[in-house]
Amino acid sequence: MLHRVIRRLFVAAALFLALSSPAFAAVEIAFYSRELGTNFPHAFVVLRGHVDATGEQVDTNLGFTAHSVTPALLFGAVRGEVEAVDAGYIARSNRKFAVTLTDDQYRRVLAVAEEWRNVPQPSYRLRTHSCVHFVSAIAEAIGLRVDNEQRLMNRPRSFLERVLALNPQLAASAPAGAEASETGVSAP
Repeated sequence: MLHRVIRRLFVAAALFLALSSPAFAAVEIAFYSRELGTNFPHAFVVLRGHVDATGEQVDTNLGFTAHSVTPALLFGAVRGEVEAVDAGYIARSNRKFAVTLTDDQYRRVLAVAEEWRNVPQPSYRLRTHSCVHFVSAIAEAIGLRVDNEQRLMNRPRSFLERVLALNPQLAASAPAGAEASETGVSAP
């Protein structure tokens, strides 16, 4: 009898601790692209989850774009900014792959974003400092292999497909048909 009471108390205490503790889970970073058009950025990341060490909830996205989309960006540097896009923009974009981040990798992603926010203006340069370059810097910061060959840097889909090819461990996180088409919306 005493044995059952102790066991019930132990189970109740364990349940209480489990329910009263924050639910820890890692932050997932998903890499997205859109093919060229008038909406920017064409490459960006979405971060969702919880920071293991603090339990802080994360639900944001980061992209780098020209402050104003004008023909001037075709001829030289223009004002650039790190921005978040709305949920509709994400839904109309293509998720290519995702990575579960350690807390350290999450901090590195935030450091890249902060560094890009603080670059002297004008900072957006289509051929050398664009949304694809930003996503490349984030991918490198979390330990992914990238190919910064110029022919890929103006082609967000092709760039992310190359990252996927260079990092075979990402294949499981890629939506079915991620390599096949940029026209449809990939399911997460």
